[in-house]
Amino acid sequence: MSALNKSQEIKYNRRRFLGIAAISVAGAKVGMIASASAQSKKTNSAAHANSTKSGTNALFGPLRQIDAGLLNVGYAEAGPANGRPIILLHGWPYDIHSYVDVAPLLASAGYRVIVPYLRGYGTTRFLSAETFRNGQPSVVAVDITALMDALKIDKAVIAGFDWGARTANIIAALWPERCKAMVSVSGYLIGSQESGKMPLPPNAELQWWYQFYFATERGRIGYDENRHDFAKLIWKQASPKWSFDDATFERSAQAFNNPDHVDIAIHNYRWRLALAQGEAKYDDLEKRLAESPMITVPTITMEGDANGAPHPEPDSYAKKFSGKYEHRDIRGGVGHNLPQEAPEAFAKAVVDVDHY
Repeated sequence: MSALNKSQEIKYNRRRFLGIAAISVAGAKVGMIASASAQSKKTNSAAHANSTKSGTNALFGPLRQIDAGLLNVGYAEAGPANGRPIILLHGWPYDIHSYVDVAPLLASAGYRVIVPYLRGYGTTRFLSAETFRNGQPSVVAVDITALMDALKIDKAVIAGFDWGARTANIIAALWPERCKAMVSVSGYLIGSQESGKMPLPPNAELQWWYQFYFATERGRIGYDENRHDFAKLIWKQASPKWSFDDATFERSAQAFNNPDHVDIAIHNYRWRLALAQGEAKYDDLEKRLAESPMITVPTITMEGDANGAPHPEPDSYAKKFSGKYEHRDIRGGVGHNLPQEAPEAFAKAVVDVDHY
């Protein structure tokens, strides 16, 4: 390491230390958010069980827009511009406000936090009206690497849930040089059209009821006409013990007014069942993903104890992570939207995995 690099590293460590101290003084209740040492599962469970729930911050600051790949991406940014980058990815039907309480914690610790709207959400728009409104998972991952290029971010810690976790998994598997480490709610979520054809036990199929609804034209029209109430129903089913208020939901529901939202969501779920085709230019990516590639980057997987959405059991995917790996069960009635329901536990996982 050169003298310059040593100096930069010292400055970064000093900034990070001061940021962590600020969190403690402010009483953000993150506990040992910056701990770089491995902890036992028992200790983790006890810490996460007492995690404070969401609701501290109402809004992000002014959003930013940037051309990246096929999109003009809307995103929130927090923390110092020269901080170590963290990318936080939301799912369906949620939006960037899943991280409205996570981002300030990470920013206070000295990180540069990027929270983008995925294609079909919020202020993100296609640059061309002629672009196919493709929702296949690999394409969403391509979007995020294009965003990293536009923001001149070579490598970042990437964290997400639902579509966001699936996207993080794909980036970590296909482009590990872009992913320093990963936090993935519900673990390993890489799939393929072939695997999507395989029937599940009846109870598991029941949990996917909306996927079958979306397979019909009636379902597409119904979602378009009732996207607000539909999303609220999914929130309640996916997080049955989360007592979110109307203002919290309405804040996120605005993101579903995006003109491409329905097309993207419907195509995503139809593609998973091989009922809709993707684009040939992504076939090579899909072939690689169909092989269920190992993920080599350091990873923490997480699961809420009250997740009402379809999700695999941790034991079924633990061996898919060949790098340093840990799973954390988050207790206290935490559902599918884990970063918004347990922001301190999520922020702690991001900082911890950054030091693996």
